[in-house]
Amino acid sequence: MSHAEGGNSESHADLPVAARVRRLEERVVAAGLTTDADLDAYLTKFLERASPMNGARLVARAWTDPAFRERMLADGNSAAAELGVGSADPARQGFQLRVVENTATVHNVVVCTLCSCYPLALLGPSPSWYKSHAYRARVVREPRVVLAEFGLELPEELEIAVWDSNSEARYMVLPRRPDGTADLDDEALTRLVTREGLIGTALV
Repeated sequence: MSHAEGGNSESHADLPVAARVRRLEERVVAAGLTTDADLDAYLTKFLERASPMNGARLVARAWTDPAFRERMLADGNSAAAELGVGSADPARQGFQLRVVENTATVHNVVVCTLCSCYPLALLGPSPSWYKSHAYRARVVREPRVVLAEFGLELPEELEIAVWDSNSEARYMVLPRRPDGTADLDDEALTRLVTREGLIGTALV
């Protein structure tokens, strides 16, 4: 069983996004508020900090701190801000971060069906397959088959929930903590978490 949310949001109505962003950049530069060089420098600096390790740190903290886990599930932006990897204000961050938790009965997977919306600061630059038409089109229709192609064979009784990101809401998966990790500290737990686990195409 699967479901998708947000995929037909009106926020995608004016695609292509890249062209809209460039027009905005040109207006800001023309107004003398910045330069292309400054924008490039900011983007380079931002991408240097964007890493799946940021999302992994959130997961490791949630595994070891139940109160933080509850805050993260209730308000992903604020939880990320606690660890210094985002803004608590969705307007300033640019989107609402929603963290969805894998459980004994539900496995979550994230997609953006109409482009490639993605919490880049927490997951790093998106993989090419995430942006591909094949993944975006198929994971909503046949998630179990697609996950199996990633090597993730899930029991038939496990529900698969598909979450469709858009420009207003981005999703990150909170994987289940692996067995046998009770003695590991946050740093060691962080190293267990992969970008694929944060998207949902792997267990962790």
